Amino acid sequence: MSATVAQMTKSELIEIIETAVEQKLLELLGDPDEERPIRKSLQERLLRQRQAVAAGERGEPL
Repeated sequence: MSATVAQMTKSELIEIIETAVEQKLLELLGDPDEERPIRKSLQERLLRQRQAVAAGERGEPL
């Protein structure tokens, strides 16, 4: 992105800051679940959710 901060909307700036902070925290702290195994039932549920979202479903609002 080549826009200056003055040209960005407030939401664009917030998104950039949030992304930068998240990346830095992951860099410093790492992902604590990275090496942990995933139960078969959870893996299947995540796959079903991914397929549902790909098909256009949005789930239940919280």
